[in-house]
Amino acid sequence: MVEELGRRRVNHGDVYVLRLYNRLDQTKKGEIACATPGEARKWIEAFEQAKQQADHDLMRGVTWNRLQNENEINLDGHRPRVRRYAQGLGKLVRIGKGPEMLLRKSSDLRSQERVNTNFGGYTGDAFEAHEWRYVRTFNGIRIFEDIANPKGGKGILLKSVGVVGANPDTVFEVVLNLDKHKRYEWDMLTADLELVETIDGYCDVVYGTYEPKYLNWWKGKNDFVFSRQWFRGQDGAYTILQSPIGHNKRPPKHGYKRTKINPSTWEIRRLNISGSSPKCVVTLMLEISPSFWGRWKRTHSSNFDKSIPFALLSQVAGLREYFAANPALTSDLPSTVVKSKASEPLIIQSELEDSEPDDEFYDALARGESFEDEDSDDDDGATTPKAGKVKLKNVSWALAGLALKKTKALVETSELVTNSSPVTADPSHFHGTLRRAKSENDPNSWSAPGGEKFMIRGKTYLTDYTKVVGGDPLLKLIAVDWFKVDERFDSVALHPKSLVQSEAAKKIPFILVINLQVPAKPNYNLVMYYAAERPVNKDSLLGRFIDGTDAFRDARFKLIPSIVEGYWMVKRAVGTKACLLGKAVTCNYLRQDNFLEIDVDIGSSSVARSIIGLVLGYVTSIVVDLAILIEAKEEKELPEYILGTVRLNRVNPDSAVSI
Repeated sequence: MVEELGRRRVNHGDVYVLRLYNRLDQTKKGEIACATPGEARKWIEAFEQAKQQADHDLMRGVTWNRLQNENEINLDGHRPRVRRYAQGLGKLVRIGKGPEMLLRKSSDLRSQERVNTNFGGYTGDAFEAHEWRYVRTFNGIRIFEDIANPKGGKGILLKSVGVVGANPDTVFEVVLNLDKHKRYEWDMLTADLELVETIDGYCDVVYGTYEPKYLNWWKGKNDFVFSRQWFRGQDGAYTILQSPIGHNKRPPKHGYKRTKINPSTWEIRRLNISGSSPKCVVTLMLEISPSFWGRWKRTHSSNFDKSIPFALLSQVAGLREYFAANPALTSDLPSTVVKSKASEPLIIQSELEDSEPDDEFYDALARGESFEDEDSDDDDGATTPKAGKVKLKNVSWALAGLALKKTKALVETSELVTNSSPVTADPSHFHGTLRRAKSENDPNSWSAPGGEKFMIRGKTYLTDYTKVVGGDPLLKLIAVDWFKVDERFDSVALHPKSLVQSEAAKKIPFILVINLQVPAKPNYNLVMYYAAERPVNKDSLLGRFIDGTDAFRDARFKLIPSIVEGYWMVKRAVGTKACLLGKAVTCNYLRQDNFLEIDVDIGSSSVARSIIGLVLGYVTSIVVDLAILIEAKEEKELPEYILGTVRLNRVNPDSAVSI
């Protein structure tokens, strides 16, 4: 197993640490320090590719030679031996993807990529929970205001968006760097920072001072304390959350007035343009007082230009000019094309891992941005030659709706044994510890929304990367359990009191159990039960997933999250991008009788632990939708379909049942 531990301070410098360990014997472990987050990601990709190649070879009966022909890698040995191991590990980058190869070439990636720098509207297949309106331009950087009616937030959201001439890794390191001499070149507000505490590799607390003479000369000196939380997504994009906090190690400084920096987020995403130098889209989003913003818009006075929010928004312009004046910082490494043992053309991407070309786009639609087919009763028999593809710019929503209804029937035909008699799985016959919602606003409950809130791969995805609006889920959500436990709770379905062990459940042809293990004090288990009312076709994608290898399942098990209602910083942290859970966290699979249980150990990833910790702080005020699906990677598996969905409405941790 390989886990990213994030940043660590070593000998007055920052490195990015990977931990290697044996999942069965964690006394066998070691660490690798990388100079940049991009280098760490390449190591992760290399190990993932080597594991897939080994699994592929073992399935074919090929003996896999261990590195250096030794039984294990010992990173605690003397330096010459460790260097030999490092040389052997370096061979990993030349190992191909094996059975899970990328189905595109680097030239295709460059030419097909598009970008939506505004992250709003219906451009391409992008949908967002915000409605951004351009306000004005400062220093060549566009400023936007969120004019949607926000729920869960007390302020107005603003953002500045700019294109910076550097790769995301470099921009990320510059934003986090505390060297004041470097920050003086681009940051007029938070340049004088010092580290107060390192929480873990993905979170720290910093203290800063500034003199308002650069904004308002008549005001006194100020100081502030804020936390920084960061993570890198599977699409290669960075998110940094900054929140004002108090800290007992940094009380207000004599002669300074303690102030609060506006809550803000950085989002740094690669912008691929064929034949150009590396660029990325940098977005700084912050929350501002509605009364202050309203006064500025009404009078258009210059006060906003001398405020802390303005200084924060101007940081994007400062970064752009800083990199323009330092071209040595903008170098980038090209993608490396390698060959697998099967002689298939493969790519080890320098920045992206099995990512999609539209990395700036989102897979979950905003709440309310769905469609309804008003004439569905009369048009059920209508067909369209473009049923497999929805071009959001050109095809009407009604036509897309008809296509989805047809796709649902086709999915059932291919994935289930349709000539068998269905077994009705009525949710009213199954009772989990979390109750089913009686209305849309019923708190501490669950419901099963449709799939029209999510974007999934269409029939022609491998050639034109088109995504379509999801249809009705294939499986029916019949119950949800909400447990609290002292230790990690695996194999929920085998518990004597489990829903799966009931007589009613044993009559169902197949049940998919998703056990999300939430690390906290105490630990929580969110368990969802999805039922198939007909037997699963063993030759279908679902059938191959149910009875496949763990490596196959890890490479295909995908989840799309969407915070429908809640605090805006939680929305930015969780995102709406599809995540291959088997690559992000440890997933354990239990296949018995008529069920498959997937135990998702969220605590196995430092990044996931950090995000879930933030979510738990607001869990009683958020509404979250989740979609579960199996990623389609071959033409015969397309279009994708949604296995199941769930909506969790303001879940209360105190209502969890002890096990």
